[in-house]
Amino acid sequence: MSASQTPPMDQPRPAAETARRPGGVQSLDRAFSLLEIMAEAGGEASLSQLADSSGLPLPTIHRIIRTLVGNGYVRQLPSRRYALGPRLIGLGDKAAQMLGTWAHPHLAQLVDDLGETANLAMLDGDKVIYVAQAPSPHAMRMFTEVGRRVLPHSAGVGKALLSQLSDEEALATVRRTGMPAATERTITDPDAFLTELHRIREAGYAIDDGEQEVGVRCVAVPVKGAPSGMAVSISGPEARVSWKFVDRAAPIVRSAATLLATDLNNQS
Repeated sequence: MSASQTPPMDQPRPAAETARRPGGVQSLDRAFSLLEIMAEAGGEASLSQLADSSGLPLPTIHRIIRTLVGNGYVRQLPSRRYALGPRLIGLGDKAAQMLGTWAHPHLAQLVDDLGETANLAMLDGDKVIYVAQAPSPHAMRMFTEVGRRVLPHSAGVGKALLSQLSDEEALATVRRTGMPAATERTITDPDAFLTELHRIREAGYAIDDGEQEVGVRCVAVPVKGAPSGMAVSISGPEARVSWKFVDRAAPIVRSAATLLATDLNNQS
């Protein structure tokens, strides 16, 4: 989810926005709004936090939350705070499968154009999850299991995704996860990482130069304007993914990301 979709916890939503969206059912709009606020807060929140962020009265929030708890979409913690519930996992898995179906033609086209493995990834909490892949036809190729989660600071898709956040949000994310070195090339210093994010924003694409796996180079681009934060990448062995290849691949991957965003918005 992009930062623009849900206001930060310290900025209450306008009451009119929370109360009713155009053509919506008020109670459903409010329930989804509370779930989104909880997700932006890291997956859990107190009733007072929900009230501050939504602008809704506490009795209304309590009634909605009680319904969500009863249906398994929210659970109450021993601390009396509320957290996203287990039934959302199944919905998320099905949504990821559908996203992979919609994305596959674009990933397959990238493979046709560039000959290397194409991936689609999203932020899942503070980690990156791979949700779709089209493999390279080469015998020696990169393979990342769909569903795999990695730390964002060492992966091209992770850096592309964090580049869409503010400096403060991106640094807060890597401080929560830590910045362990996956290889000797992994960026482990927050200031150096921030400099890298500035470069990505200016260039329009991220590079993983053997930072996640030795001998592997990746070009990743954020899918700007998509309903949720996601990134597309192309990756392969350094012997084939040379710096000349990177220069050729970057605009092709950017084009694929733009087309995917358009398709996803047409689906929503």
